Amino acid sequence: MLASIFVIQGLANAREPGRVAPLAEPVVRQLADRVPALPTETEQAVRVNGAVQVAAGTTLGLGLLPRLSALALAASLIPTTLAGHRFWEYENPQERAQQRIHFLKNLTMLGGLLIAAADSGGRRRPAPKK
Repeated sequence: MLASIFVIQGLANAREPGRVAPLAEPVVRQLADRVPALPTETEQAVRVNGAVQVAAGTTLGLGLLPRLSALALAASLIPTTLAGHRFWEYENPQERAQQRIHFLKNLTMLGGLLIAAADSGGRRRPAPKK
C-alpha cells in the first residue's frame, strides 16, 4: 500500500514533468549546485525523480529489495515535499492549511519509509564479539 502512491505519482511526473517543474525549480537549482551528478534542467530532474519513484515503488510493492527500495523512496520524497508543499510561502490561510496537510502527510510517509528501510524482517544481527 505504501508503494502505490509513488508508482502512480512517479509515473505521472516522469511522463509530464512540466506539470510540476515550476514548483520544483528552486529545489532542483539548490540540489544541482550541491550535487554535480544531478541534472541541472528542472524537467529532467523531475523525470529522474519520477523514474526512481516508479522503480523503487514497484520493487517495494513486490517485496524485492524492500530496504533499499524504501530508502530510495525516502530520498526521493524529501525534494518532492520541499518543492511541492512549501506551505510557509502561502498567504491565503486555506491554501496554507491545505499545503501544510500535504507536507505533514509526506512527512508521515517518510517516517514509514524509514521504518521499512530499517526493518530486518525479523532477522537479528549477530551480537558483537567480545
